[in-house]
Amino acid sequence: IELETMERMSEVIQEVLEIGNQRVAILTGPNLAGELISKEPAAAVIASASAATAERVQHAVATDYFRPYTSLDVIGCELAGAMKNVIALAVGMAIGLGMGDNTRATVITRGLAEMARLGEALSAQSATFAGLAGLGDLVATCSSPLSRNRSFGERLGQGASLAETIAATKTTAEGVGTAPAILALARAHQVEVPITEAVVDVLTGKMTTPEAVRRLMGRSKKSER
Repeated sequence: IELETMERMSEVIQEVLEIGNQRVAILTGPNLAGELISKEPAAAVIASASAATAERVQHAVATDYFRPYTSLDVIGCELAGAMKNVIALAVGMAIGLGMGDNTRATVITRGLAEMARLGEALSAQSATFAGLAGLGDLVATCSSPLSRNRSFGERLGQGASLAETIAATKTTAEGVGTAPAILALARAHQVEVPITEAVVDVLTGKMTTPEAVRRLMGRSKKSER
């Protein structure tokens, strides 16, 4: 999500190349690069405003170990792909603090609810967040030590500063730049995203990771739905 404009990447591409949305497709899903390189079985979603474009890309990238599905929900797929990196930072912070599987499952589940809430406000399809682009990618990114965002969050949870973590990280953790944009987008649509907000506060030095956990756990009690 572009911070200045709060646009999704497909929208940026359309503007820069001056093309219609029918010519743009995105690929997203639980696709950790290291496992794909090893040709381990995986699936993905190809989303486009044009079913024909999505199918064209689907056939172009399909292999005997890589199975792409198509979708017309570009908004949902792009939003899920961006937000799961922010939730993975939160999961990493919890792991860095020494918290266990209960905490990890809680952050993943409530993170998914956060993603779906913002998606609904942006007219995305709710089913997208239960599929490969949503739950699938979220689980992979939050659970695997190969995840750059989770690993980045772990360092923060262990007490490293943002500058120290960036210096020690050789790859890009997309959630660091995405979190403020997601928060701005959510506020523009009056959607609560408490996990994202906590991640931004940690990244900007407004609070420590233990303080962020305490704030999340101390939120007002409510129905799950």
